[in-house]
Amino acid sequence: MKEESSEHPAAERVHASVTLRDVARLAGVSSMTVSRAIHAPDRVSAPLRQRVDDAVRALGYVPNLMANGLRSSRSYLVTALVPTIAGSLFSDMVRSLTEALEARGFQLMVGQIGYGRSREDDLLRAIIGRRPDGIVLTGILHSEEGRGMLISSGIPVVETWDTTPHPIDMLLSLSHEAIGRRVCEFLHGRGKRRLALFSGKDERAERRMRGFLRAASDLGLDAPLLRWMDSPTTHRQGREALAAVFEGDARVDGVFCSSDMMATGVLTEARARGIAVPDRLAVVGFGDLDFAESVAPALTTVRIDGGAIGAMAARMIAARADGQSPPQRIVEVEFSIVERESA
Repeated sequence: MKEESSEHPAAERVHASVTLRDVARLAGVSSMTVSRAIHAPDRVSAPLRQRVDDAVRALGYVPNLMANGLRSSRSYLVTALVPTIAGSLFSDMVRSLTEALEARGFQLMVGQIGYGRSREDDLLRAIIGRRPDGIVLTGILHSEEGRGMLISSGIPVVETWDTTPHPIDMLLSLSHEAIGRRVCEFLHGRGKRRLALFSGKDERAERRMRGFLRAASDLGLDAPLLRWMDSPTTHRQGREALAAVFEGDARVDGVFCSSDMMATGVLTEARARGIAVPDRLAVVGFGDLDFAESVAPALTTVRIDGGAIGAMAARMIAARADGQSPPQRIVEVEFSIVERESA
């Protein structure tokens, strides 16, 4: 990982939680009225409830659900939100994060948000209300309401697996557009000229697609053929995507898949059709999952060091929980193309 300077707007973030008193001041009511409006709304008039609700939304305030319980000033709990726990793409990060946090006396709670963003705000609200010592997010595309809640909470936040010029707090930056560009250049360097991209419908895959398309244009190639499918992608989708593409354009000689699982489906369909890999068709996956090296032919794929992401996120959270500033608030995550038989 490449560490960057902490001179960044995120470094100016003030980590003071928005309090019930702040809400009361903005709403022009007492703290007791705010508490009653939140916890016993039927005991407050409709106009007062509306004033309190407006102030809560304006400040991004989330009630502290642990405030009435016996607790120390720290929870020793960290929450990580990942798109899915069914696959293994994020397992290295979660495993490393768990081990590094446990060594520092913290426990990890993992939440599944899916590949859309429909559940994220509700899950964030529930998590923030329990005041963990840190939150690790997969990706950076959040609603304005979600960002507001996170900023107002004062809880240390680490965004991972993507990049943005305006992180909420700390960032483990990974450029998916750079990945897409690098893979396109790699296939071009292998003599492939008619390319296709099979991708799931999620933000990071779409960023890789944009980088792939820009690189193809810069290299003077015809626009790559695109096949979109729901995430998480499957082996069957890979087979179906290659079949559909070859029925429409048998000239395709290079495919980039947004997951290793889908890429193995492409390899299976190519074998079933008698298409020689990599001479006739080169295939590149994404993730370098456990099976990528053992399939036949062995899969060329993009590797991201999830273990390093987890360990660095743990260091960042632990430093902030101890009242310290991490040496760097923005760290660049590196990636590599693992060259094997399929390309």
